[in-house]
This record gives sequence, structure tokens and C-alpha cells, in this order.
Amino acid sequence: MCLAFPGKVINIEGRKATVEYPGETRQALIGVKDVKVEDMVLVQMGVIIQVISASQAGKSVKAWKSLYLE
Repeated sequence: MCLAFPGKVINIEGRKATVEYPGETRQALIGVKDVKVEDMVLVQMGVIIQVISASQAGKSVKAWKSLYLE
């Protein structure tokens, strides 16, 4: 099983995006349509699999923190 953590797209070059997570940035391939800079996304195995709302991202980050980061 692979878990996806939400991140924010900070740059796009062709089919690659730079995604910012708490404490790090990583490169990801764009696997869905209409990804834009500032979008919140889920990345799995190096591929953006879904654009999510800021509200969804916040809930996910809160859940991650309560389970794994505290």
C-alpha cells in the first residue's frame, strides 16, 4: 500500500512539477489534467494523481500530524 501526502505545486515545467511538502520539495510527473501552480495535489510514487481543495489538504495534514508526526 502506498500513502499519498498532500503538497503544493510551486513550479511546472512541461510534464514535471515541483511540489512543496512540509520540510521538503520534490519533483513529480503530472498525471492528471489542468494542474496549475498553487494547486494542492496528491502525489503517489512520483506522479500527481489528484488535485484537491485546500480544505481537503488541511484535513489530511491534520490527520497525518495526529497519527505520525506528534
